Amino acid sequence: MSGGRPRTPIGIHGTINTRRTGDRVVAEARVRDLDGRLRQVRATGATAAAARTRLLERIRERPQLPSGGVLRPTSPFPVLADLWLADLELRDLADNTKEGYRSTLRLHVRPAFEHYTLAEVTTGRVEWFLTRLTKVSPSTARQSRTLLNMLFGYALRHDAIGRNPVEGTSQLRQSKATPRALTLAQIAAIRDAAARWRTEPGLPGPKPDGQVRDIIEVLLGTAMRPGEVLALRPCDLTDGPGGMVAAVTGTVVQGKGAGAHRQGRPKTDASIRRIPVPEFAAEVLRRRLAPLGPGEQERTIFANRTGGPLSPHNVRRTFREFLGLAGLADSGISLRWYRRTGATVIARGMGTDAAATFLGHTSTVITEGHYIERDRTIDTTPAAHLERTLRPVAPDAALLAMRPPAGESAVLDAVDDEDDADDSPRSR
Repeated sequence: MSGGRPRTPIGIHGTINTRRTGDRVVAEARVRDLDGRLRQVRATGATAAAARTRLLERIRERPQLPSGGVLRPTSPFPVLADLWLADLELRDLADNTKEGYRSTLRLHVRPAFEHYTLAEVTTGRVEWFLTRLTKVSPSTARQSRTLLNMLFGYALRHDAIGRNPVEGTSQLRQSKATPRALTLAQIAAIRDAAARWRTEPGLPGPKPDGQVRDIIEVLLGTAMRPGEVLALRPCDLTDGPGGMVAAVTGTVVQGKGAGAHRQGRPKTDASIRRIPVPEFAAEVLRRRLAPLGPGEQERTIFANRTGGPLSPHNVRRTFREFLGLAGLADSGISLRWYRRTGATVIARGMGTDAAATFLGHTSTVITEGHYIERDRTIDTTPAAHLERTLRPVAPDAALLAMRPPAGESAVLDAVDDEDDADDSPRSR
């Protein structure tokens, strides 16, 4: 039927009427609630203005949409960003993951869209933004696309938009010019530089303690994330006739303006894993464990002078000095390349599924946790491949020389997409 009165939108009230009853004024209006029904709401006050104010308060106190009715197609993009950030604080995510999202929003996404309303952020505008950003940094473009998808997914769930404009954008391609793994020559050069770093006679300051040199050996032998290696404790290691096994149970993070601390969970649930350690890395860990007493089982193996976790920023800074000494300052190499290298060795020796599991990227943890009793045995084959390929003495380059198997690129892309803040050798 046409020509009738338009239906009141959900959460909106009609005309407010007032009438005096004795020495009080009653204000009333009809409100359409979340169930679609119109209901009369009343409030009283000494004056008409006071009654109207109290009525509006009661209307605001009624159950609303999750966004409190704030988000609409005409809402400015910064309003969506602020609501999403508030929601982010309530989510069960690692602190450094949240900080990565906040940084990407602050530095890249908000400046690009802050002058648009939600309805004005079209697929074409998102495509244009991502295309320009990809030319500067493919990694930053991928992170920004992920963040925009989450932001507009939030708006979609709160009925502020009819479709997510990110969904129609082109897939971002990884630049193929970036080397995927360290070569044995690069590994040897960095090892040599780490052994020579600050060993010249007469240098001021304390002599190096060799911790960063040992950290990169463990990174190379385990393909862990840098924060996971820094979080290793004596109680996380078991050493028996079959070799050493490391349990990944946490990560070291350093928030903005805060010191480094051990977080009692790694990046994801799938990252909680037990992995075999090749002998060259196990020897490093045994040497670091030797001076620690029974009362130090809960401290991190790699620690500062006060016994706390090493700062990831300081480790990266020292590693950059290794690269300079090795003549690789302009190579683009970062600590993440050690994880790429381990992933490449395992993918070519055992397949991409084994590499994903070893890296902690597999989603089978969900299936195992709910339907299958988890297999507690440790397959030592990955450690054997890593030992043979990456050991300091007589490494075997056969696996690194192989043709990449199908799916290897996806495994390595997942490493590159991680937001551990270790991706740039020049970062801070």
